[in-house]
Amino acid sequence: MKLTDIETFVVGNPPPHFGGRYFVFVKITTDSGVSGLGEAYCVPFEPHLVAKMIEDVFARYLAGNDPHDIETIWRRVYSSGFTQHPDLTLMGVLSALEMACWDIVGKEANKPVYKLLGGQVHERLRAYTYIYPRPGDKTDVYHDPDLAAERAALYLAQGFTALKFDPAGPYSAFDGRQLSLEALDLSERFCKQLRAAVGNQADLLFGTHGQMTAAGAIRLAKRLEPYDPLWLEEPVPPDAPEEMAKVARATSIPIATGERLTTKYDFARLLQAGGAAILQMNLGRVGGLLEAKKIAGMAEVYHAQIAPHLYCGPVVGAANIQIATCSPNFLILESIEDWSGFHSDILKTPIRFEDGHVIPPTAPGLGIELNEDVARAHPYTGDMLHLEMTQHPVR
Repeated sequence: MKLTDIETFVVGNPPPHFGGRYFVFVKITTDSGVSGLGEAYCVPFEPHLVAKMIEDVFARYLAGNDPHDIETIWRRVYSSGFTQHPDLTLMGVLSALEMACWDIVGKEANKPVYKLLGGQVHERLRAYTYIYPRPGDKTDVYHDPDLAAERAALYLAQGFTALKFDPAGPYSAFDGRQLSLEALDLSERFCKQLRAAVGNQADLLFGTHGQMTAAGAIRLAKRLEPYDPLWLEEPVPPDAPEEMAKVARATSIPIATGERLTTKYDFARLLQAGGAAILQMNLGRVGGLLEAKKIAGMAEVYHAQIAPHLYCGPVVGAANIQIATCSPNFLILESIEDWSGFHSDILKTPIRFEDGHVIPPTAPGLGIELNEDVARAHPYTGDMLHLEMTQHPVR
């Protein structure tokens, strides 16, 4: 079996854009006609250029090779151009291609990928969602704790037992910083009112995006501790695991991080520093499924858990489901609400969501198929990146 063909899709995510402005998908095909799907997460270049990067790497390192030889392919791409370093761009490209190889391998074996990475551990996967806005909202649910508490009741009715929110303010190219007193007060009010609304029926997941210095994060954590959040997410920028560890040592709230890290090497430094109890690798950036499995195994040594990150499309979502299903230290899975809307429309068979849980598929490979007609009908025509930071300092 040899890899022969590649096709990329740059898909515009229609309003309300939950999961990002666009998705970058890849389909690779073998000489026997078996195809596999992958997705790159948040590569920081124009998405059509990212698609060209994926095609270039495929031509250099995958075309003509057996998709089963994932370790060999991985090392060759990781070393491309004399690099051998956790590079976010190259690893996003590799993640998409590696994911697609696993999809092919699973289809050839007629097994879900999780059956080939240690077998099924979990029959149902606990899921969480952000508290998202809805049409007709009179205020901004991201900044209105009253509306967020009201919205929480709707998510509980769907079966969710954990909710994420991020009221700490914008994230900036100039972070970390000290939060303003206003931002500290609002963050505390969110936790207080949400805890009152959900009681012990749901965990609170306090999201940030590296806005703070370690000192600033510790200051915030002391305000949040009385409301017992399940985690404080990425409190400081991801480039200094030692600073993340300062926060972890100073608070009783578990620290979660990892969406902006890639490969076992980044995560090893984080674990060695004591920087996090919960690892949030994104399968479209971390280096793919096998790399995520290695990281999950490494985390077991430190009694750390995994909570795969998702703010992208359903192909990464499907890969997350595979790695969560076969990992003993899986904690919780990020969902985009209940996987309905465009995340459902773009798949031939939607991801199965029941009572706050994702049910692992039994279909081979990643367990999904892309609706290519829908993908082609929604080309991305904008000029903004998947996610962007505020370009000036926040006071």
